[in-house]
Amino acid sequence: MDRPRWLLPHFAILTTLLGLAIVAGCGEQGSSRPHIQLGRRIDLAGVRQTPGQAPYRDSSKVPLRVAIASILSPAVTLESYHDLLTYIGKRLGRPVELVQRRTYAEVNDLIRSRQIDLAFVCSLPYIEGKKEFGLELLVAPQIRGRVVYFSYLIVPDDSRANSLSDLKGKTFAFSDPLSNSGRLAPTYQLALMNETPDTFFGRYVFTYSHDNSIVAVADRLVDGAAVDSLVYDFLAAKDPGLVAKTKIIARWGPFGIPPVVVGPWLDPELKRTLKDLFLSMHEDDDGKRTLKALMIHRFVEVKDEQYESIRRMAEKVREGRGT
Repeated sequence: MDRPRWLLPHFAILTTLLGLAIVAGCGEQGSSRPHIQLGRRIDLAGVRQTPGQAPYRDSSKVPLRVAIASILSPAVTLESYHDLLTYIGKRLGRPVELVQRRTYAEVNDLIRSRQIDLAFVCSLPYIEGKKEFGLELLVAPQIRGRVVYFSYLIVPDDSRANSLSDLKGKTFAFSDPLSNSGRLAPTYQLALMNETPDTFFGRYVFTYSHDNSIVAVADRLVDGAAVDSLVYDFLAAKDPGLVAKTKIIARWGPFGIPPVVVGPWLDPELKRTLKDLFLSMHEDDDGKRTLKALMIHRFVEVKDEQYESIRRMAEKVREGRGT
């Protein structure tokens, strides 16, 4: 089946799960987009690390290095992120370098080692990063007037499954080991049933992106998946034919929305500048256009307490209890 051009890189990653040798990533972009240096090609057999970055210097020639996990917001395309980062570069008056990594854990490692300045992460990696090395909230997207999202349990549209219990012994797709909506939420639900992924599913895989999980269900490569509601709703608008081949049989949440974060070591002045930039983005025409493409109303400040329910789920799963 033909895929929209924006979905092809993600579908290429999915085929790796089927035993094909795939190299995917982002190549160099044209000179019409001067504010972003896109990262190296990503070899899925072993993601290459980039050299470390020196601490921030107040120079317009020093790139702002930004990391994006496999899926962090309604944007699932490099084109969408490219527009957002181009806007940031123009407002800052300095180049922006986009760093891609395959897993959420690798993005957290980049922040920990001071190789990047800013990151778009999932809610659970934020919680883990805060605990391990003081990862800090900067802002978060507000979508449809809310700063929450859900985990959707999806199956093929003709599936007879009506709940998670109906997927006993079936094949299942998680997105990332550190994903809240794509792994923790369903694993917590299994814990409530005194089950684990190993005892419950006949087989499970990691797709390393929510859109890949949706494709896997739509194409009946797996019997079910847990996905980010923001991504699912975004794809429902971008590719309704694809999403129509799936159906939602459970919704878990609400959870604190995936945030934009910085390391605790980041220069305070740069941190304030970045926060002000995001918070005022909806006030100018270029910012409004960029936000609209991402299906984001605006960026807002959020507090750590908004992620407490995820933290409690993680603690219970870690302890082996589900109550």
